[in-house]
Amino acid sequence: MTCKQVQQVFPEIEQPELQEIQAACEAIKEDYRFRPVELKQVASGYRFQVRKELSRWVSRLFEEKPPKYSRALLETLAIIAYRQPATRGDIEDIRGVGVSSSIIHTLLEREWIRVVAHKEVPGRPALYGTTKQFLDYFNITSLNELPTLQEIQELDLSLDTTQQPMQVKSEEQETTEQITQTAVEQFSETAEQIAETIGQAAKTIARLSTTTE
Repeated sequence: MTCKQVQQVFPEIEQPELQEIQAACEAIKEDYRFRPVELKQVASGYRFQVRKELSRWVSRLFEEKPPKYSRALLETLAIIAYRQPATRGDIEDIRGVGVSSSIIHTLLEREWIRVVAHKEVPGRPALYGTTKQFLDYFNITSLNELPTLQEIQELDLSLDTTQQPMQVKSEEQETTEQITQTAVEQFSETAEQIAETIGQAAKTIARLSTTTE
């Protein structure tokens, strides 16, 4: 809930100021600092959640496993997050392969992306951007909390020193394969770790920016 939503719970003549509600939320966050449950601020407001370090234990209470996402979906989501607004054609140009309609449908269905506008070119393709639900799921309040392109490039350089290609490939093709492998190996069932995978997948964009400048 946002502070505004909390304020609306009170009768109009008894509503506290938003600053008071904000201060109360911060006090609660501090009070829960050493508890297994925390009050976390995300894009849509405040919510109570299990702490990250305990999530793997709590997940054992539920038989249903969270869905796992394909490498193509993670790369598509990363490109939209870092290059938004982006068209399907933009995504295909960066990845070097076509984007399945089912991937776009899945992202729209989960409300991680939305159509923000249409590009003024023949066909008026949809321009996609991320949503508050995307930020909430990955436990962040804004896109500024994603790794910067410089951090991603530094990570890419560190990986280059430990991995030797088996055959000569184009720079973009090699980068895409590294991203794909990293996304699969480091995928986990927690939202925070999935967010890290998306950050690593975004190396495609960082490398493309470097090679085209």
